[in-house]
Amino acid sequence: MDPVSQSSSNSNKRRLARTFAKVLHIRAMSRNFPADSVEKTVKVHDSVKHDRFNTDLKSVFVEDEKLQKKASNEAFLAKLFASVSSIKAAYAQMQLAESPYDGEVIQSADEVVVAELKYLSEQKQAYLKNHLDDPSPETTQLLAEIKEQRSLLKTFEIMGKKLDSELKLKHSELIFLREKLGVDNKDNKVTEKRLTMSGSLSPHDNLNLTSLSPGYFIQVLRETIKSTRRFVRFIISEMESAGWDLDAAANSIEPGVVYLSASHKCFAFESYVCRQMFDGFNHPFFSHSHESLADKKSQQQFFSRFVGLKSQRPTEYLVSKPKSAFAKFCRKKYSRVVHPKMEECLYANLGQTHLIGSGSHPETTFYAMFSEMAKRVWQLHCLAFSYQPEASIFQVSKRSRFSEVYMECVNEEAFVSAETNPHQVAFTVVPGFKIGKTVIQSQVYLS
Repeated sequence: MDPVSQSSSNSNKRRLARTFAKVLHIRAMSRNFPADSVEKTVKVHDSVKHDRFNTDLKSVFVEDEKLQKKASNEAFLAKLFASVSSIKAAYAQMQLAESPYDGEVIQSADEVVVAELKYLSEQKQAYLKNHLDDPSPETTQLLAEIKEQRSLLKTFEIMGKKLDSELKLKHSELIFLREKLGVDNKDNKVTEKRLTMSGSLSPHDNLNLTSLSPGYFIQVLRETIKSTRRFVRFIISEMESAGWDLDAAANSIEPGVVYLSASHKCFAFESYVCRQMFDGFNHPFFSHSHESLADKKSQQQFFSRFVGLKSQRPTEYLVSKPKSAFAKFCRKKYSRVVHPKMEECLYANLGQTHLIGSGSHPETTFYAMFSEMAKRVWQLHCLAFSYQPEASIFQVSKRSRFSEVYMECVNEEAFVSAETNPHQVAFTVVPGFKIGKTVIQSQVYLS
């Protein structure tokens, strides 16, 4: 036998020996391990698998029961909300049918309310007895939500009709007020025309104490207000050019006022100027130290002062009579209306204040407009003391209720935008006057 063949035969013998050894080892192990142990092991394994299956099945049933209960509760709540929405819609329908009255609609809405209340009572009993099981809660919830949405839509439609009706009513009120205003304006024009024809409003007539009438005082007052407003517009323009915060300035004059328009803030400045210029108007020469003068001689003196200043330019009069009562009045009122800080901010110096304080009168546009306004106020004051009894001034206090007898509104928008009863005075723009039994309305800004 050659060496190669011998080597291959030895290798096969070794593999065969190892195989027999493994077989003998397995048999020995089998003889040593009891059969009943194997059987027990198999049974334990099967029992564990069965218990685990039962536990999983039980948890599935518990979870399913929880989901079913949750769905039933959600369906129950959905039905409650749907019923409440139906009652709300029926109640809104009932309110709408009251004006104009519609008996059939009211009865129908009342039946819906009664039926829904009865249904809510039944649901309450079901909840107390824990009878909320529903075979198809998803369907019930969906139907309840549809019912709720329909009721909400009906409620919105009813509210829309109600708001449309209120809008028409407001529009009718606005038309009525405009017509009333037109009639009042026509009546005023007729009255003014009659006064003019009687000669009491003509500034060119030969006036005397016996010919004075309230109509003439009204005309002089109108010219005074126009002059005041020209000065206010000029000073606002100067403040804007100097970069002033007009909103802050208006709020410092009349704090807390809500303006219906940004342009209405000019009324606050006009109120401030009028308040300073007319302060002391009821006292002779604007001085609290003078007693009231009511005799005929005093009337004639005031009337002469009114006529004497009427045809002159205020600056010329001030230069010719620097120590007159009118000159003192101008100096005093200038310091009240034009604060030194204001003049310094507007013109970067206090030149005009120093000149006026020394008895001079600066030749500037600003002072010319101020002196023109001061002349009008002084004339009105002299004219007021020319009457018997003398004309008196009155102010309207804040938050007073609006009265057409004593007040005239400068912001008519307040009547249009008012929802309830906001016709209260925010501040007085121009004071009112009384001449005997005649009342000249005060101009007020309403909030």
